Amino acid sequence: MRVWTARQWVLAAAVAIVSGVAIGVPTGVVPTHFYTRMTPVLWWNYPVWAVSSLLMGLLAATYVGRPPAARADGPRGRRAVLAGALSAFAVGCPICNKLVVMAIGVSGALSYWAPAQPVLAVASLALLVHALVRRLRTAAACPTLPAPSADGSAGREGVADYDEGSLVPEGSNSGSEGSGRASAG
Repeated sequence: MRVWTARQWVLAAAVAIVSGVAIGVPTGVVPTHFYTRMTPVLWWNYPVWAVSSLLMGLLAATYVGRPPAARADGPRGRRAVLAGALSAFAVGCPICNKLVVMAIGVSGALSYWAPAQPVLAVASLALLVHALVRRLRTAAACPTLPAPSADGSAGREGVADYDEGSLVPEGSNSGSEGSGRASAG
C-alpha cells in the first residue's frame, strides 16, 4: 500500500464511504428518517460497520491499475461481496430482517439470530482481511509494468516484445512450434 497512487487512495476512500452508507443506512446503524430500527444499536455494531467499510474500500483499491484481463477474479470477487453482505447481516436489526422473521419468527430472531450476529461479524471481518492480504501479496509478488507514455516507450526498457498469441518473445527460436509462427531455419 506504500506504493499506491493517489487514484487508488481516492477510490479506497470513495468505496469506503459508499460501503458505509450502503451498510449503515438500511441497518439503522446510521440513523435516518428512511428507516427506524426496532432494536437498539449495540456497541460492537459501530466498529464492525466502520472496519468492514474501510476494508471494502482498501480491497476495491487493489483492483485499480491492473490490466483488464487480470481483473476477473471470479469466485474471489464473489467472496468479497459475500463478506460485505455478512457485515450488513451482522450489524442489522435482528427482528427487522424479514427473511429471518419469516423463517424463525420474532422470538427466534431474538433468541437465535441475535446471538449469532457477533459470529457473523467476526467471519465477515476475517474474510475481508483475508481477501485484502491475499490481494496485497499478489500485487507485491506480481507487480504490473508502468503504463506506456504517449510515445509508447516509457517503462519498457529491457522488456522483450511478446507475440500476442504466445509467451515467447518475437525473434526467439525457442518455442516456435506453439507460437503459430514458423521460423525459416
